[in-house]
Amino acid sequence: MNSDLRQKILKILVVIITIYLFLLSIKLLGHSFKLFGKDFAEAMLETTSNPFTGLIIGIVATSLIQSSSTTTSIVVGLVAGGVVNLENAIPIIMGANIGTTVTNTLVSMGHVGRKAEFKRAFAAGVVHDFYNISTVIVLFPLELKFHFIQKVSILLNNKFAGVGGMKMFNPLKAILNPVIKFIDNLIIDLPYKEIVLMIISIIAMFVALAYLIKTIRSLVLNKIEIIINKYLFKNDFLGLVWGAVMTFIVQSSSVTTSLIVPLAGAGIVKLRKIFPYTLGANIGTTGTALLAALATGNGIAVTAAFAHLTFNIFGIAIFYPLKAIPIGMAEKVSNYVAESRKNLTLFLVGYSMIYLLPIMVIIFF
Repeated sequence: MNSDLRQKILKILVVIITIYLFLLSIKLLGHSFKLFGKDFAEAMLETTSNPFTGLIIGIVATSLIQSSSTTTSIVVGLVAGGVVNLENAIPIIMGANIGTTVTNTLVSMGHVGRKAEFKRAFAAGVVHDFYNISTVIVLFPLELKFHFIQKVSILLNNKFAGVGGMKMFNPLKAILNPVIKFIDNLIIDLPYKEIVLMIISIIAMFVALAYLIKTIRSLVLNKIEIIINKYLFKNDFLGLVWGAVMTFIVQSSSVTTSLIVPLAGAGIVKLRKIFPYTLGANIGTTGTALLAALATGNGIAVTAAFAHLTFNIFGIAIFYPLKAIPIGMAEKVSNYVAESRKNLTLFLVGYSMIYLLPIMVIIFF
């Protein structure tokens, strides 16, 4: 075996290890958020009384536990138990789509020291935010007025009544959970273990990103770019399908959309090809709650799960033809924040307010 081949194999191993570390860091970060706020999130979900409160609660609860699948599954359970009615559940589900995008933006921060790379990564991170926010701005008032998502979901439930659910094997849990449990056991007696876990996950994420980008660049970047763009992102439909399938398999849109951010930063995948992939991720993330609801056999719970799917399908129907809007906003914001650290700080303060203000409203009002 010559030295060039040996070096290439070594670099491939480094890529595999750093991808594992990156995925582990994302799951650890989500786990730390859950330790902070899962009980609080569940309590909030039970207190919704009107659509606007429900929307805010969906955003806050999902930003705390960083999983729209988890939020929607909890909502499905609450609907099945009669704690939340279907009309109030739909705004919570809409809010969950916005709350799940925090991880993408955080991942893009790992590129902050390299202007061109950061601009690409940041745009890839926030395009999901702008799409989800735009979808809610359009569909939320329409749902309040016409209840069309509720009506379509009821029709779908009637169509699929009697279909049983299934429990799906999650490969990410199989390879990551043993390590997460090991780390949990190491820090179980530490004070402020949630903060310790969050710090560990963020450090691991940035280290993994640094080595991942560096190694990918040295591994014949042009060939990797050709393979990814030819087979995974050959066209918009294929990108959407890949996003849906991968998210359905790993049951986390945060993971699948965050994984694409470093590739965007490295210039391997263009923003316009990432956008359909994020749309697919939104479809894929509805699978967990839908399977859980079908397993309950509760008609109202199944209808709530179908509401999540219906909302995302309508979002794609509206904003795929109008993709220039979320893509354009992501590009403008990424250009703005890449200009100076002051601009980045101002954006992050404003971005944080999307999540902090609703929390303050809930606590104080």
